[in-house]
Amino acid sequence: MRTVFRTALSFLAALLATPVFASLVIVAGLLGFRNRPGSVFDWAPRNWARTLLAAAGARVVIHGDEHRRGSRHIFVGNHVSWFDVFAMAAHLRWFKFVAKAELFRIPLFGPAMRHAGMIAIERQNQSRARQSIQQAGAAIRDGASVILFPEGTRGHSYALRPFKKGAFVLAVETEAPIVPVAIYGTIHVQPKGSFIIRPGTIHLHFLPPIDTAGRAYNDRDALAAEAKARIAECLQREYGVTG
Repeated sequence: MRTVFRTALSFLAALLATPVFASLVIVAGLLGFRNRPGSVFDWAPRNWARTLLAAAGARVVIHGDEHRRGSRHIFVGNHVSWFDVFAMAAHLRWFKFVAKAELFRIPLFGPAMRHAGMIAIERQNQSRARQSIQQAGAAIRDGASVILFPEGTRGHSYALRPFKKGAFVLAVETEAPIVPVAIYGTIHVQPKGSFIIRPGTIHLHFLPPIDTAGRAYNDRDALAAEAKARIAECLQREYGVTG
């Protein structure tokens, strides 16, 4: 019964909160409000995500709080659930997600993402993917942090899949530190392919940053391997995840 209640409440919250927050962002964008820390483009995505987490009964526990502070970071995390997105969005400031282009085609939600400065990536189009990396680089140079899920799509288990290299090319070009993030607990709340939502605890482990100053394009594979290894080690140490 509690699962049914949380599922219904979550969908109701999404149905009511998404148009409200999206409309605020779109109107602010059309009126020419400046996209900066503390603006509607900063707090609206964060509070939208907090609303959805509260409706689901999902509690987020932060580990390594000191590593999520500051600006101009590239956060890279494992990806198994939509609640990875909500948990990250609710607990970071002045961020821009790099997300699949399909999301930007959703009525109201897509335009709001664009006005908020989120970055669409066409994963099957190398030229447009390159443009997305350049757009993310501009956001970092403006002082924002960028969030990416380098596995590219959600998985069915916490075992890590191959990391795509875009995040690490971005890190080299901007010399922004990479903060690996190990995410655990979101499969319990809502696994891939399920509409059922259960209350639970989500753990976000912000791991020590990887310095990218002076690194070159040819270092992208090594940076990806290091970030992946750190996340895998945390998941195995804390939760026994292998593979």
